[in-house]
Amino acid sequence: MKKVKQTLALLTAAAMSVGVLAGCSKDASSGSTATGESSATAETTGSSNTLVASETGMEGKFSPFFAASSSDNNIVSLTQLLLFQPDRNGEMILNGIEGETKEYNGTDYTYYGPADCVVTQNADGTVTYDITMRDDLKFSDGEPVTIDDVIFSLYVFMDPTYDGSVTLYSMPIAGVEEYRSGMSTKAALIGAAGEDNTDFSLWTEEEQTAFWNAVNDGGVKFAQEIVDYCVANGLAADSNDVATAAANWAYDGLAADATAKDFFLAIAANYNWNFSQMEAETAGSALADLIPEEVYNMGSEGVTTGTSAPNISGIVKTGDYSMTITTTELSNSMVYQLQIPVAPLHYYGDESLYDYENNSFGFTKGDLSKIRSVTGSPMGAGPFVFNNYTDGVVYLDANEGYFLGAPKAPHLNVIETQEADKVTGVQAGTLDISNPDYSLEIADQIAQINGGDDSLDGSVITTRLKDFLGYGYIGISANKVNVGGDPSSEASKNLRKAIATVIAAYRDEGITSYYGNTASIINYPISDTSWAAPTVTDDGYRVAYSVDVDGNPIYTDSMSADDRYAAALQAALGYFEAAGYTVTDGKITAAPAGAKMEYTCNIGGGGNGDHPTFLVLTNASKALSTIGFTLTVNDLANAADLYASYQSGEAEMWCAAWQATPDPDMYQLYHSQGSTNYYCINDADLDALIEAARATTDVESRRAMYKEAMEIILDWGVELPVYQRSECTLFSSERVDTSTIPQDMTPYWTWISEVQNIALA
Repeated sequence: MKKVKQTLALLTAAAMSVGVLAGCSKDASSGSTATGESSATAETTGSSNTLVASETGMEGKFSPFFAASSSDNNIVSLTQLLLFQPDRNGEMILNGIEGETKEYNGTDYTYYGPADCVVTQNADGTVTYDITMRDDLKFSDGEPVTIDDVIFSLYVFMDPTYDGSVTLYSMPIAGVEEYRSGMSTKAALIGAAGEDNTDFSLWTEEEQTAFWNAVNDGGVKFAQEIVDYCVANGLAADSNDVATAAANWAYDGLAADATAKDFFLAIAANYNWNFSQMEAETAGSALADLIPEEVYNMGSEGVTTGTSAPNISGIVKTGDYSMTITTTELSNSMVYQLQIPVAPLHYYGDESLYDYENNSFGFTKGDLSKIRSVTGSPMGAGPFVFNNYTDGVVYLDANEGYFLGAPKAPHLNVIETQEADKVTGVQAGTLDISNPDYSLEIADQIAQINGGDDSLDGSVITTRLKDFLGYGYIGISANKVNVGGDPSSEASKNLRKAIATVIAAYRDEGITSYYGNTASIINYPISDTSWAAPTVTDDGYRVAYSVDVDGNPIYTDSMSADDRYAAALQAALGYFEAAGYTVTDGKITAAPAGAKMEYTCNIGGGGNGDHPTFLVLTNASKALSTIGFTLTVNDLANAADLYASYQSGEAEMWCAAWQATPDPDMYQLYHSQGSTNYYCINDADLDALIEAARATTDVESRRAMYKEAMEIILDWGVELPVYQRSECTLFSSERVDTSTIPQDMTPYWTWISEVQNIALA
């Protein structure tokens, strides 16, 4: 995301959201399937056989290969069959055929899927994924699902011109680099050659002229819109201040007199001239509307430039329903990359071009035009069949052949709905399922609709909460907050822990004030949604920064809030003294060499304290001042400045939020070589744990390693975990049989995961 885009989000977890389907009830008569050519006329009122979900911001790209937005990907999830899926904890289910039973929140759940996978680490360092599929699966049109459909899908995802969001090609699959070499896109080649090129062996002079005309017209307009947007938001002086605007759009380094064309060329270089991917940079107009279609298509038009392998050696078909994938090294991300949709070769590809033995995989290498041509009309083996998309409504019909059983609701309509209508729509009976941005105000509104008494479950609305896929934290730079210039010394760790101990004590009061019961305090630097997150029942589980410098508990269960605050200050004095500060009569009076009596924490509260951690920090600041230490809370009106402060390494402390992924790999955030290790933590033992966790697929071993790694991070005092906020899904108590709502929903297991079981009342 660009810095200016983050500005709008204010870098608060309150602003973070993950698109999930929600609902408004209408009916769709049966029509044609998969093609989108329906003669049906949609009903405009609720129906007894139609479940309706609302969605925000659909783009109409419902392809299993090219869907980009979360909204469109939800439609993919409803119409496609994924090869593998995670459980409620985000762990992959690799024994789907017979089913795999996993515990969550004290309950055993059995998960089924279309395939099994056996992962073998070989003596030579390679890893083999042996995949076996069920032999009774069918697509919604009745055609059988075979391993050829999987292989076809894999080759689309790894084509040299593939520009969708799936990054399977980045995995260390044997032979993938050799297969993808020797080909580039026409746009990348023309762009690299420049406007003065005279070699037309790979494209025509007319194509080059059209290309640069498009750049000089539409491309310049695209970049200028970004500049103008930055000016309007106070991030650049005027329309000619391109360099400043570009820097706020995460394109640093342009010359002071840079033009909009220079800016566009920088964007193009970043995306290797893939116009489709460059759409992510828009500040207004779509690039596709600014440049001619024939030029836009050059961004994904393959051109052979040299030799390449005819196939991917690591992908081997072993039977009609089995195959192996071999990687050259272990990558724990690989198993998560196998959450690919199994797309029908006969619909998305060309069966006449599929000949596995002769290295033909359902399309001409470098030409995905057939796959792109049906982007808006998906077909698959998921629980629902695409009927049509009209006037902001996706009409879906139950797939009677779905392998987990035909959906109980014969029809499902997905309707674009405004945020303001997501609660009142359920109240009015026009919404069956909805997911408004959860807050204290929304909770109060739901309770009032249900008759008061703070009831989130009532005769009108049934509410289900789940943790958001991420968490809020306070970061402390080891390079900026230390003693004697040694970030790793015990004295430096004690200094940071002194500060963190006091702030930690005020988390409950501050977060409750901002979120009420819509968020919870977390104690380890990891989202509670992760399978690697420690739980209160684990041996050694401890509240963050709740022991003194000698390792003794700071708090007792009988303490009042004021007692706890006083105890935290007393413990902080012990840490300060151990850090080398002079402590006299309960106050610090002098700092050791290289340390200070005052540090600053940056927070993006819009300049008016609108941030969940603002009260936490201000209360902690007041408390610290009573012992002679100054914690300055710097509330930045421009969140771009917040990002820049810690990403550049200048911030001493800051408030931000991380978004979680199913794989809890810590390398990027905490390894000494991690690209976003803003904490500047550099610990050989931590590095070794992170690397060891990457070198095994054993979940329990990884969980233990990550627990130990998190304890090192907390001991360094560079991160204080603060809160995990909640998301909600609303169901109509009147129209939905609430006994069929999935239990224990999580970010990895939503109502879509069991949509086939949800019945209308």
